[in-house]
Amino acid sequence: MALKVGVVGLRGIGNRHADCHAADALAELVAVCDIVKQRADETAKKHGVPAYYSLKDMLQNEELDIVDVCTGGPENGGWHYEPVMEALDAGRNVLVEKPISNDIEKAREMVAYAQEKDVYLGCNLNHYFTEPARQARKYMDDGRVGEQIYCLHRMGFPGGVSTYSPGAAPNAKGFPYFHVKAFLSHPFSIMRYFCGDITHVQAFMGRPSFRIAAGDPMVSVNSIHVRFQSGAVGYLFSQRGDTTMGLGGWWSVEVGGTKGTFCIENCVEKCTFFPAPGSEGAAQPEKLGLGQAPEPVVHNTGETDFGATFPQRIHAFLEDVTDRVPKHELRASGRDALATLEYTFAAIESYEEGGILVRPFPLPLVEHIPAEREGT
Repeated sequence: MALKVGVVGLRGIGNRHADCHAADALAELVAVCDIVKQRADETAKKHGVPAYYSLKDMLQNEELDIVDVCTGGPENGGWHYEPVMEALDAGRNVLVEKPISNDIEKAREMVAYAQEKDVYLGCNLNHYFTEPARQARKYMDDGRVGEQIYCLHRMGFPGGVSTYSPGAAPNAKGFPYFHVKAFLSHPFSIMRYFCGDITHVQAFMGRPSFRIAAGDPMVSVNSIHVRFQSGAVGYLFSQRGDTTMGLGGWWSVEVGGTKGTFCIENCVEKCTFFPAPGSEGAAQPEKLGLGQAPEPVVHNTGETDFGATFPQRIHAFLEDVTDRVPKHELRASGRDALATLEYTFAAIESYEEGGILVRPFPLPLVEHIPAEREGT
C-alpha cells in the first residue's frame, strides 16, 4: 500500500518534492501545506489534494505516514526545526530538506527526538543517489580502489567578477555563513559517503575583492582540509560563483586508493576509473613512461540534468520506509545530515580561530534496534 505523504513549504523545492511523490508508485500525495494561502492553493489544485495553511491542521489527518519538510528560512535551514519537531511529536516519519538546520543545537535535538519517538528521519542529501555514485561504490565494493589514500571534492557555481550581483534575498542577505551552511552539507555528505567519518577539520575561508567592495559579508570561498577516521586525507574547495572551475564544471569528486582511483564529474554525468599501474587489467609499471598512466575506464550516463537526483533520492526514502528497514540503515538519515552540519560548524570554528585544527563534535551512537522491534 502506498505511503500517505504531506509536503510542507511550497516554494520551488517543495513543489519539486510534491511532483516526485505524486509520480512515485510508493507514495500517495494526500496533502500540501504552506502559510501563504496562494502557494498552498496552487499546489493543491495541481495535484487534486487538500490544502492546509498550518502543519497543526494537516497533522489532524490521521492516515498521514510521512511529512516532507521543505520550508526555508534564514540560511535555508532556519525554519526546519519547528515543523520537523511538530511532525516527530505526532509520530510521523519525516523527510527534511538540507541542511537539516542552520543551528547545530537544534539539529542535534531533531536527531535525538526522532530516535526517542522511534520514527524515520531522513534528509534530502541527494547528490549520491546517482548512477555515477553507484558505479563508484561498486568499484569500492569490488576492491578495485583498495585502501583509501585521498578524497578531493570541488563544488561551486560557475561565475566571476562579471557575473556578480549582491544577493538581496532575505534568507541570505546579512548572513556571512549563508553559503557555508546552505551549501557544504552536500559535499560533506559525498565525502563521508565514500570515505567515512571525518575526525579532523582545518579551514581557510574568505571572499574576493568584488564582494568586499560591495559590502557583501558572505564568506563565499571555502578551502577545507580534513582527515578521515580511516587515516585517509581529504580536501574540499567550495565557492559561490566567484570563479569558474575546470574538471566537472560545477561539481567533481575524486577518490584515490592503493589499487585505483575514480572521479565523478557533474554529479549525474560521468564516472571515470583509473587503475593503478600493475593492478588487474592495467598496464605494468615498466611499460609506462614518465607521465604516462594506464587507460581509464569511462562510464558516461549521458545525463546532465541535476534535477534527476530528486526523484531517485525521494524514492529511496519511500523504499526504506515501505520496507521498514532498521532505523540505523536508513539511507541519508538525520544522523547523516547531522554529521555534515558538525563538519560545517567545525570548519566555521577553524576559520574563526585562524585556521586551527578542530575535532568535530562526536555523533550520537547508533542504536541498533532488532528488526522485529522496528515500528513497535
